[in-house]
Amino acid sequence: MTSSTLDKTAERRQSWWRKHSELGLCVLLLALGVLVLTDAIRIPVDFAQRGPVGPKAVPVLVGSLLVVVSLLLARDVLRGGKGEAEAGEDIDLDAPADWRTVLKLAGAFLANAALINVVGFPISSALLFWGAAYALGSRHPVRDPLLSAVLAVLTWIVFNELLGVALPGGPLMGVL
Repeated sequence: MTSSTLDKTAERRQSWWRKHSELGLCVLLLALGVLVLTDAIRIPVDFAQRGPVGPKAVPVLVGSLLVVVSLLLARDVLRGGKGEAEAGEDIDLDAPADWRTVLKLAGAFLANAALINVVGFPISSALLFWGAAYALGSRHPVRDPLLSAVLAVLTWIVFNELLGVALPGGPLMGVL
């Protein structure tokens, strides 16, 4: 084989992968689905079970859907389907990323992770919700903290009381 034949073969192989690059996403979704299913199978059945639906139900459903979606996407890609290029809608694709907003959101998230065991879920997630609203441009000094607190307490009640997922209550444990 000559070097030009090898170059053409390598070019064909590269162009096939370039045309089917979505298969990488299929592999990622499949691996994530298998991981979720593997972890779901290991969940003890008696752990936090209230009623007929145990703790395995949602992870098994999510993992199964991830596997099915990855297989359907792979079939579509191999049949010639291609995702549409980003049209941009009402955003400027040439504009640089707004790293200030990203850093504010990351800071709110990290503060939540650091504070959740110290001050409890309702307070730390209220700070997270308020921080996210502030980072994304909302500047209502009364409405934002109030809505954040209500949303955080409702989320805690749904998880703690209705779903049986124990979240740290912090100093509000006796009040809630």
